[in-house]
Amino acid sequence: MKSFSIKELKYLILYTILLIFAFIYIKDIINILKYIINLLMPFIIGIAIAFVLNVLVNVIEKKWIKSWKISALSKRTISLLIALAIIIGFIVFLLFLIIPNLQNTIAIFADNIPIYNENLQNLLNSWGIDANVVSEVVEVFKSLGDSASSYIKENGNQVLETTLGIATNVVTGFVNVTIGFVFAIYFLAQKEKISHQFENLMQAYLPCKVIDKVHEIAVISNKIFANFVGGQCIEAIIIGFLCFIGMLLLRLPYASTIAVLVGFTALIPIFGAFIGTAIGAFLIFMVSPLQALIFIVFILVLQQLEGNLIYPKVVGKSIGLPGIWVLVAVTIGASLNGILGMLLSVPVASIIYSIMKTNIKYRLQEKEQKKAQA
Repeated sequence: MKSFSIKELKYLILYTILLIFAFIYIKDIINILKYIINLLMPFIIGIAIAFVLNVLVNVIEKKWIKSWKISALSKRTISLLIALAIIIGFIVFLLFLIIPNLQNTIAIFADNIPIYNENLQNLLNSWGIDANVVSEVVEVFKSLGDSASSYIKENGNQVLETTLGIATNVVTGFVNVTIGFVFAIYFLAQKEKISHQFENLMQAYLPCKVIDKVHEIAVISNKIFANFVGGQCIEAIIIGFLCFIGMLLLRLPYASTIAVLVGFTALIPIFGAFIGTAIGAFLIFMVSPLQALIFIVFILVLQQLEGNLIYPKVVGKSIGLPGIWVLVAVTIGASLNGILGMLLSVPVASIIYSIMKTNIKYRLQEKEQKKAQA
């Protein structure tokens, strides 16, 4: 039987006390963690944005303007401005592409309401459904609308509270993203200085082994985030192109707009294409419900191709995370923090996976060496 030293016993007792304390006050600990995360959320978002922007800034600084005879500070400033211009320009382009088409489809839908009504009556008549039954169905829908209206009037305070709650969450999210964006710009502008400060801080307070481990994690994190951003962008371009070609072949409306939208939302791992599908199906539905159904079936087939072939080959291989863990990471990330959680979950899970894989390999080798020596 193995004997423990006094120091090991102290650590064991302390660990046991902390474990019992955690079980007793688990709810309070979770609430405190949520409060800390919410408090730090703008900076978490800022670091995430900085990682993404850093990939583009590095490409611009080290490849596009490498030969320019200007100072390093000027290169960094120009690289940041170009990167921001590219991202903002793409978002504006996407909005200008979608909003006019959305307005157009709503106008088409409003103009075609009498035709939809006539087509519905003809369809019901072709199925042998009596006109009186159709009138009853219309009355049912009308009564549902009246019930909803009366509920809103009678429970105005609750509806107002819910609306205010949603509005508050939207405003809070917008403020967090704005602060995070500003923080990311400052962070990238002075990343060498901040890195040097952290290095001095670690050298002053941490042992050498811990510093080496932090350096190792930082290198892995930077590599994985860069590969993830690059892989996601390549995958988004492939999905958008395939969507455009497929919609042209199927003669579906708004091929270019919806293809760009599907490609853009594909930046969100696994579930992103479904978000683009919902918006695209809505746009097409205003023109033709049958074509909207064809579009949904087409995207489902494309999503299977993307999930089983493109994503594992393009993104999964670049970040070294098996497909099953990608799905688990995205699901957990979505439940913790919505779309942002989905975006961050895959690279974070990949970092954890890489560290655990390296540590497990090291421990197994250590055990084999001990067995060989025994």
